[in-house]
Amino acid sequence: MATKTVCQVLQRRFASAAAALRPPAAEVRSQRNAVFSREQARQRALYPRIEKIEVSMEAPGLEGTLLVMNRGLSTPLSCARHLTEHHVTNSVLALVDGEPWHLHQPLTRSCSLTLLTFKDSDPTLVNQAYWRSCAALLGQVLETAFKDDFTVELLSTPEVPVTSGAFCCDVVLDPQLDSWTPSEESLRSLTRGAQQIIHQDLAWEPLEVTPSVALEVFSHSRCKQEEVEQNASQSPKGTVTLYRCGDHVLLSGGPLVARTGLCSQYEVTAVHSLGQGPLGLHRRAQGLSLPLQLQAHHTVWRKLRQRAQKLVEVPRPKEVTPPSPPDSTPPPTSQ
Repeated sequence: MATKTVCQVLQRRFASAAAALRPPAAEVRSQRNAVFSREQARQRALYPRIEKIEVSMEAPGLEGTLLVMNRGLSTPLSCARHLTEHHVTNSVLALVDGEPWHLHQPLTRSCSLTLLTFKDSDPTLVNQAYWRSCAALLGQVLETAFKDDFTVELLSTPEVPVTSGAFCCDVVLDPQLDSWTPSEESLRSLTRGAQQIIHQDLAWEPLEVTPSVALEVFSHSRCKQEEVEQNASQSPKGTVTLYRCGDHVLLSGGPLVARTGLCSQYEVTAVHSLGQGPLGLHRRAQGLSLPLQLQAHHTVWRKLRQRAQKLVEVPRPKEVTPPSPPDSTPPPTSQ
């Protein structure tokens, strides 16, 4: 027990020292935006001449539709604008040659394109992207919810299915806030912050970058740098994808939906304590949301909310047990 207490004290002191060395939150956001904008401009400059590509639409009612677009400039959303207003407002995600593709991600080759919506017969990919986006929005709210005097360290966002009942965002707050217990009013305040961003209908801008660029973006967060290295090691191309929403830059392990305005009913339901970790007191913020095209009656919402208040347990990755070395004992010899 004494050893555990000493460890917790040392962890708090380490977290306090790290928080003291970190620049103000506004300065960190500015630096991340500057690196994002610089890399975005560099990538756009890779296509100085307009080259045409052919995009074959694959969706009910669009069979045989061929669009001539601009390589490196046109996006799936650009293609939707050549169709109907329905495609512009209802498209959430895209498939490019069968690969999940963000609506704002430029097309770099001739391809087939499918626009996905929440009402498709199989909305699995869309639902995953939506849940991931809701968690990203929650992280953005948490980063700016406290005074600049307090540090907020967003941890790796748990990938949880929609069936878990709530989306999650793990965070470490300033050690000065270790005794803070969120009240119902605190949760309502976080919810209002999210709804303000939703009403702004901000785009999630994607940017695929090399690990060196991502490490520069998150130069003030050792936690995010470790996440960059992990994501890059799991990527076939060795790259990672950043997103920017307003002035908030984040790292995502999968595609997000096109814009915040696709969220409708949205509520922050709980903030659970997970105990002390290497960076301080780990907490799990949780929320519930439904997209614009899918609404729930208030009685149904109340039941969903009650479920979303319960702690979402995220299974830890299984540790791989190394194989036992071969038995070097020589076999017995026959007499």
